[in-house]
Amino acid sequence: MSNAPLRVVHDGAPATARPVLIEIRALAKTYRTQDGAVPSLRPLDLDLGEGEFVAVVGPSGCGKSTLLKLVAGLIRPTSGEVRIGGRPVVEPPDDVGIVFQNPVLLAWRTILRNVMMPAEVRRLDRAAHLARARALLATAGLSDFENKYPWQLSGGMQQRAAICRALVHDPRLVLMDEPFGALDALTRERMNLELQRIHHETGKTILLITHSIPEAVFLADRVVVMSERPGAIAAIYDVALPRPRTIDQMGNPVFADLARRIRGHFYPQGQLAPGPSPQAHLD
Repeated sequence: MSNAPLRVVHDGAPATARPVLIEIRALAKTYRTQDGAVPSLRPLDLDLGEGEFVAVVGPSGCGKSTLLKLVAGLIRPTSGEVRIGGRPVVEPPDDVGIVFQNPVLLAWRTILRNVMMPAEVRRLDRAAHLARARALLATAGLSDFENKYPWQLSGGMQQRAAICRALVHDPRLVLMDEPFGALDALTRERMNLELQRIHHETGKTILLITHSIPEAVFLADRVVVMSERPGAIAAIYDVALPRPRTIDQMGNPVFADLARRIRGHFYPQGQLAPGPSPQAHLD
């Protein structure tokens, strides 16, 4: 397939000419438990460019969420480091927004007040961020629900509100840990389209953790494939499909071929097969 717009990068080097926002160097994590040390991540290196959308896929327990927490500054590495904008991450940076699998909205706060929480915690200008919160809710189709409570919204609407909350303080980087994993298939597809649109309109750098290979290919500029625990980078695939992408493109032969190649890293038992030769490229 010499004309297929994909290639595989095995050394973690950036696949774009974008300025680098995130630098991950020799990053490793071992958890200490009563039963002894439990390695979660082997030393890995990865760069994310400004405005890039990177998705990470891999088997359960391979350290995907650990990687995200390390980038977010929620936990400390055993070795190595993460730099965002050239600064080492030693605590949660102010210019990062996080979206988890569950929306984690406070039941006693309205949707608007939930979205405003990051601005309140950071003691940011209320008037400016209230206007931004309302603009985000309008973009997400939630203007009519800003005074509703979370329990009055569907799961997909709650997750849209959670994305607005992650964006309200205008972070440079958005980290997403299986944000659509609890949604039904149709709602998940709609959320994929919504997230693609938000990425296009805001230009944010996004790091997405997902178990869905089609979701990763649909959304990302690059897909990082991780090995079984302790996790390491098995391969990095460029996704050169044109944007904006439509759900119908999932039936495109190029899309299907890339998804098949990524899926080919996995054994039927759910573990990763050895990656292709470091010299292998899909030109």
